[in-house]
Amino acid sequence: MELADLTAHELLELISKKEVSPQEVVKSCIDRIEKYEPKIKAYLFIRNPEEIINSVKEDEPYSAIPIAIKDNILVKGLPNTCASKILANFIAPYNATVIERLNKKSLNIIGKTNLDEFAMGSSTENSAFGPTRNPWDIERVPGGSSGGSAASVAMGSAIWALGSDTGGSIRQPASFCGVVGLKPTYGTVSRYGLVAFASSLDQIGPITKDVTDCALLYSFINGYDPNDSTSLNIEPYRYSPLKGDIKGIKIGLIRELLGEGVDPSVKKCIEDSVKIFEDLGAIIEEVSLPYISYSVPTYYILAPAEASSNLARFDGVRYGFRASGKTAEEMMSNTRGEGFGPEVKRRIMLGTYVLSAGYYEAFYLKALKFRNLIASDFRKAFERFDVLISPTSPTLPFKLGEKVENPLEMYLADICTIPINLAGLPAISIPSGFVNNLPVGLQIIGPVFSEAKLFEVAYAFEQATPFHKRRPQLGGISYGV
Repeated sequence: MELADLTAHELLELISKKEVSPQEVVKSCIDRIEKYEPKIKAYLFIRNPEEIINSVKEDEPYSAIPIAIKDNILVKGLPNTCASKILANFIAPYNATVIERLNKKSLNIIGKTNLDEFAMGSSTENSAFGPTRNPWDIERVPGGSSGGSAASVAMGSAIWALGSDTGGSIRQPASFCGVVGLKPTYGTVSRYGLVAFASSLDQIGPITKDVTDCALLYSFINGYDPNDSTSLNIEPYRYSPLKGDIKGIKIGLIRELLGEGVDPSVKKCIEDSVKIFEDLGAIIEEVSLPYISYSVPTYYILAPAEASSNLARFDGVRYGFRASGKTAEEMMSNTRGEGFGPEVKRRIMLGTYVLSAGYYEAFYLKALKFRNLIASDFRKAFERFDVLISPTSPTLPFKLGEKVENPLEMYLADICTIPINLAGLPAISIPSGFVNNLPVGLQIIGPVFSEAKLFEVAYAFEQATPFHKRRPQLGGISYGV
């Protein structure tokens, strides 16, 4: 196994023992980019390799840990395109709060990763700059919208990555790429410097190779930020070594997320996971969340409504791409018509429609009520259970182009993850098995502010299984185990 296949905590231990140098670690990730990035296309921008190596500081161990950043999170001086033509030449004028916090640890930003345009999608096929491919099978999607970030970690071109999660955009690609992804409690990680899609749902989170790394990275980025009006002023999570003792913990298996539409092979992996938890001493029972079946229609009213408002700022007047026009109105219309891709236009039109006079009460207000009912279902479940589990995705990674012409089918790919965003809860996806060498993710959901508990439950499962140690092959050449 090469250095790029190791976790951050394994690499830091090797560096502390002087068994490898920080520069060797960084060079290993750069080598992966040179070999495999032309096939995978995880990145939209990569820093100069010499600059990345020169960023290593001997007295700052984390400067040896290359991290990839989703290209909707601002990094001062670097491009921030949101994978859209409308921001193709935009350079970030300031750092997002999460980047400022990473800079305090001297983490080495290796590049900006591909995504579905403005984070709208589940496959990273909606990028204006072309799709990213799954390192486990380059004919399949890596998931989305944080597909570039998940693929970069899976292929070893970054040790860590940051993504954003509006309806599953960290967890679903983590599942498809066989890595770990956390969607934190809403408000525990600052959204300042994250280009907004749906402000009441968006949340930045970590993507890593194992749970220990996920807990470490989350400890760096969480905490109150006065620049974000939705940031919660609570005691931040602080990392301490995970123990993984879950004997006696009560786990609820969500019935509605194991029914119709779930691939039988995915269901089998989850059932096998239940047995592993039981062997670890956990108590598992089925639980019903009846309103969860309304999550997808609720989400696809609320999220586009917020998107139609947030994306109004991209009009060709202040920054970004500008098309020509005889009048200001024509210029703005042409800019948005040429600058936005089909999926973004679809969601803007849908959002504008549900917010319009005559439809606001019939659709938007009704969706808000269902959002409360879904959150209420979760609250009741957590009166009985410590955590809940489900598949992260109802299917295995699907082939490129398979769902592009059927938006509804694509939307249903997030049926297991969307409810968590609507309720503002934390959830983590971890590898739970493989089917035909394709990863299957297990989603563990907790009540608000239960990240520490999620890490312990996920770590216990991880230590009892070998799945997190597997690495993909590319072009028939193995670069892992």
